[in-house]
Amino acid sequence: MGSAQYQAPGPLGWGHGADAEGLTALPILCYHSVDPAWRSPLSVSPDLFASHCAWLRDHRRMISLPEAITNMNGSARWPRGLTALSFDDGFAQVYTQALPILRRHQLSATVFLVAQTLTSAGRPVDWVDDPPGRALETLSRTQVLEMLEAGITFGSHSYSHRDLTTLGEDECERDLRSSRDVLEDVVGHPVRLLAYPKGRHNEQVRRAAARAGFTHAFALPEGPEPLGPLAIPRVGIWPNDGVNALRAKTSDWYINFRTSRIFPILRAARQFRRSRASG
Repeated sequence: MGSAQYQAPGPLGWGHGADAEGLTALPILCYHSVDPAWRSPLSVSPDLFASHCAWLRDHRRMISLPEAITNMNGSARWPRGLTALSFDDGFAQVYTQALPILRRHQLSATVFLVAQTLTSAGRPVDWVDDPPGRALETLSRTQVLEMLEAGITFGSHSYSHRDLTTLGEDECERDLRSSRDVLEDVVGHPVRLLAYPKGRHNEQVRRAAARAGFTHAFALPEGPEPLGPLAIPRVGIWPNDGVNALRAKTSDWYINFRTSRIFPILRAARQFRRSRASG
């Protein structure tokens, strides 16, 4: 799976908007599952995902997260039009449903795995608020290795998918270090990328992530947040996001809007209107 050729910009610092040279934050899309039957905010249909991939192939220059990180040079600013794909949780449908679509459109992605699901004891998916009427399966070691051969890359989504902000710093570090140990045993190379469970992090969690050996970590901000190598914003993709929403979420202005002070206000107002309409 290839990606567009590009030239990385020099360091521009963190926490700034697009500059006069046309450099901007890299839109990193966050999916969870691609499932034809699961009706959940965490799942998009295969048809919707296929339409997203077709649009991204034709309208954006795609880059893998490891390529992006290698060339960031301390900056989160990139030429306009670049986009990266990621998946959280490591659901099995990323292999059965998403991988064939990614292959068809020659797109790469990074999957963030809950490491305990790959241990001999395993771990049930108990972190989902609205599970379907069946047990949710996660990727097996064999599937991970096949996806690795297909050009998919992997990072950590913690060891056990606990809210890291509720842990003490030492406990958080142990969780994250354990996740690296398991994942590196599976993929056979260093794992330096982390996606925080539910996007939640604070200064203590970021320190623990650095101490555990992660160089870059990814969040899902819904308002102002610190920005930096251990707090890189991503954009959640949800089942009602059609191509128009995808166009907006991969636009130059969207990350700045999402991390602005006005975003949580507008989001709360929209939820209030919806509740009034359905009440």
